[in-house]
Amino acid sequence: MATVEKRAYIKGIDLAPRKVSVVASLVRGRSVADALVILDHTPRRAALAVKKAIESAKANLLDTASIDVKTIQIKTISVTTGSRMRRYKPASRGRALPFEKKSSNILVVVSGEEKLKKTPVAQELKGKEQSDTTASPAAGTLRKTAGLSQKRSAKKEDK
Repeated sequence: MATVEKRAYIKGIDLAPRKVSVVASLVRGRSVADALVILDHTPRRAALAVKKAIESAKANLLDTASIDVKTIQIKTISVTTGSRMRRYKPASRGRALPFEKKSSNILVVVSGEEKLKKTPVAQELKGKEQSDTTASPAAGTLRKTAGLSQKRSAKKEDK
């Protein structure tokens, strides 16, 4: 069986990378089914973003190949810093104090085993029986032409 990998890269999540990486570490290396259950019961805002990223990677994997759903694992999940927006907050005496609105990027790589393609036993047996009972198409045409030549020779004898 071949292992297939697909990824999802979610950019610009309006959460600090530190907060998202705490949630990502909860599900790192687990199966996708377990990870989704864990994230459903995690009381953090970052859990929704990580869950969406995992579901997107799973959908990418299932769309491209016939994969056994039970074998899908999270191979890697990483959180990196995204773009930062510089903003200012008003302070006393007319001052403005700078701060940054941080964002995150999430990369999820999932892998799964391809399903074995099943060939129905009935079709295999049916194909074998047909090949045993009937001869090749060339033999069928020989029989037809032999029958025609016998009819022609019979007509000639009647004349």
